[in-house]
Amino acid sequence: MEYVQLNNGLKMPMLGYGVYQVTKEECERCVLDALHTGYRLIDTAQSYFNEEEVGNAIVKSGIPREEIFLTSKVWVEHYGYEETKESVYESMRKLQTEYIDLMLLHQPFSDYYGAYRALKELYQEGVLKAIGVSNFYPDRLVDIANFANIVPMVNQVETHVLNQQTEAKKWMDKYEVQIEAWAPFGEGKGGLFENPVLVEIGAKYNKTPAQVMLRWNIQRGVIVLPKSTHLERMKQNFNVFDFALSDDDMAAIAALDTQTSVFFSHYDPNMVEWFAKMVDERKSQHDSTKEKKNW
Repeated sequence: MEYVQLNNGLKMPMLGYGVYQVTKEECERCVLDALHTGYRLIDTAQSYFNEEEVGNAIVKSGIPREEIFLTSKVWVEHYGYEETKESVYESMRKLQTEYIDLMLLHQPFSDYYGAYRALKELYQEGVLKAIGVSNFYPDRLVDIANFANIVPMVNQVETHVLNQQTEAKKWMDKYEVQIEAWAPFGEGKGGLFENPVLVEIGAKYNKTPAQVMLRWNIQRGVIVLPKSTHLERMKQNFNVFDFALSDDDMAAIAALDTQTSVFFSHYDPNMVEWFAKMVDERKSQHDSTKEKKNW
């Protein structure tokens, strides 16, 4: 395993296992498989609805808690100072842990300043070992880095061969914010797993296009979070530390950049409205559930 040192001195693995879209039914088994394979960075979130299963797997694995780097994220409906604090403690309860290694703000919307203030206090108290953000574009990252007193340690963003985040990474590097990639395979969009450049490079090293994509990001200093529910692919994704891409290989892959998201843009006002609507709907569902319980 290769590691990076965050701007607060904390050591973080360069390769982790992400549980986005892993169902509650499969999550515990998948995290156990990942831990037994050798993964020590596990990434979940409040909005994935599988924190409890992640916590169960960590306990059942028998691996000392201090050997596991655990990440979760605060969802937008919990933003604001008080609600964020409460939600972090709720995440800790579900994860069955007395601390979280890295807690991120999941989206750059709503009262993220109040939410970040709560993370800062929990970090200063030692409840959180590191704090950061997710999906913050350069303008908002520079904003919070300059005005929030504590610079985020990590920014987790869509980063893959077709959307390489070169400009965003320059700003992160300037402020010593570690870039972390969600969807390092771009979910296979644009035919990435069959891309002839990646296939040809992989053949030179007897590696798959997926392994080439992971190695490429790791070599450029990007933490990667591949996700698979299949044990053999987990092992394959983990097996990327026994080769190194040449400068020519790195340049060939860099030329594939479209500088465009294959999912959506956080700058799109329609997308912001979609997030706001989703938060309102979830709050209504939560309030309705509470009323039924009280009744």
